[in-house]
Amino acid sequence: MSLPSRSDDDGRFEAFVARSNGPLTGLAYLLCGDRHFANDLVQTCLIRLYRVWPRVRDTDSVDAYARKILLRCWLNEWRRAWRRSESRDGVVPDRPSADADPAMRVGQAHRNDVLRAALARVAPRQRAAVVLRYWAQYSVSETARILRCSEGTVKSQTARGLAALREAMAQLDTDTLEELHL
Repeated sequence: MSLPSRSDDDGRFEAFVARSNGPLTGLAYLLCGDRHFANDLVQTCLIRLYRVWPRVRDTDSVDAYARKILLRCWLNEWRRAWRRSESRDGVVPDRPSADADPAMRVGQAHRNDVLRAALARVAPRQRAAVVLRYWAQYSVSETARILRCSEGTVKSQTARGLAALREAMAQLDTDTLEELHL
């Protein structure tokens, strides 16, 4: 049995990147709340994954492995002291399509803005637990392995994160209504 050639590995990696870049970027964006930082995280994740790619044989678990690398990249960046003091308040460049119904576009854009702003107000570990459990659809045990903590910690961080998210969304909705004088 011969080992796959480097060009075979490169082809597999390119196919993986083409298929997974969007979902990884979405996950990174939910974690950090900044489109540019999310792209940086995905790039770092893919670089780390490429380094070990020839040893990745189980194609069924490569997506989970990539998400784990991405989460660890985000947690490592978050732990840096200079990152905590940095303010990320730039405008997200995404715009809804012009042909969408204006009423729906404004309503959906508002809900997305409120959700993003609310997620930014949730503590990092709690945000990670909520995003992994409810957006990435990981089980409690899978989330515990990724976060390197106990299942009880995942449950408590998720419960606290959901409570903080609800509170932040309610506050943001109230603030928005006051700004609009409604």
